[in-house]
Amino acid sequence: MRSHFRHEIPFIQHRRQLLTLSCVLVVLAVVGLVVRGLVFGIEFKGGTEIDFTDTGSITISQMRSALVKAGEKDPSVQTTVSDAKRGFIVRLDTTDPATANRHAAAAAKTLGLTSENYTATTIGPDWGADVTRSSALAFVIAIALIIAYVSIRYEFKMSITAVVALLHDLVITLGVYAWTQTPITPNVVAALLTIMGYSLYDTVVEFNRVNENAKQLKDGVHRTYHQIANFSINEVIVRTINTTITTVVPVICMLALGGSTLKDFAFAILVGELLGTYSSFGVASPLLSIWKTREPKWKKLEEKYGWDAPEASVRKADAAGEAE
Repeated sequence: MRSHFRHEIPFIQHRRQLLTLSCVLVVLAVVGLVVRGLVFGIEFKGGTEIDFTDTGSITISQMRSALVKAGEKDPSVQTTVSDAKRGFIVRLDTTDPATANRHAAAAAKTLGLTSENYTATTIGPDWGADVTRSSALAFVIAIALIIAYVSIRYEFKMSITAVVALLHDLVITLGVYAWTQTPITPNVVAALLTIMGYSLYDTVVEFNRVNENAKQLKDGVHRTYHQIANFSINEVIVRTINTTITTVVPVICMLALGGSTLKDFAFAILVGELLGTYSSFGVASPLLSIWKTREPKWKKLEEKYGWDAPEASVRKADAAGEAE
């Protein structure tokens, strides 16, 4: 039975390092959110999106200059590729359809393009406000349901640490969007909600194993909650990695080959999926283990059988003897 200790990856033994890394990433994300801020798509704040296609050798600076000349103050211009042809996605603050179309036509004429080379879509501020409220409501309901489900299925402490891991993933993902100045669109919001599902799945799989193993204290294997948590993570880590790989590969394909709409979704999913895999063993389980070890029962076992307890040296000596 002691052989388990020698072959386990010491996730929980390095809990402080893992949590410190998470804290650093969260701080960097918060700094990005404060210093650079999030860029919201026109769906949230209202405005116009112009999709220019088959623009040939026209550059970003030429496109921006043409729009400014047409009357736009601060157009956002990004390059796109569709059917091997270069183009641009232009986002404007203009919420009047007639004005937006007039500016788009003027810019196209300046650049030698026709009406067939662009499509303008205008969204009013009221619709954007509705999208924002709906997104916030969906997020709050999802968090509430997660806390309720995990609390009923397992225990309240597990639900809180699972939510902390979720918030960890979401904050860092938003920090990436802030640092890269990638616009937040409804597709990104959908991806963030999907990320919550992925992250919760990995965490619940681990918590299920922890819960089952905690009911079966085995002499010589896992006596403390730290040991139980570490043993449980190692039991499911291969499954977690395999699940991550099978979901990340198609997402990478979408990011590399998809259009702008798919790329918005895929980028958030890719970042969130990787973070969700990490947070299950790097945030949720270590926090749960630390919290549970403060309970009288587990605290007493930790003092007697923990890795730093006096008897630990005896176990290490026995393991060394068996290895010889």
